[in-house]
Amino acid sequence: MTNLAFLIPIALLMGAAGLAAFFWAMRSGQYEDMDGAAARILIDEEDAEQ
Repeated sequence: MTNLAFLIPIALLMGAAGLAAFFWAMRSGQYEDMDGAAARILIDEEDAEQ
């Protein structure tokens, strides 16, 4: 039972840290152009230079 008293606050803190990291990523613009990043990997850079 003492293990639960130790593990529950740690799990809550880790969840809050994950949520804070997600909101930070949303605010800094990490998820703004999902389609552009997916299509950018298909472009051959040698063809684009010519």
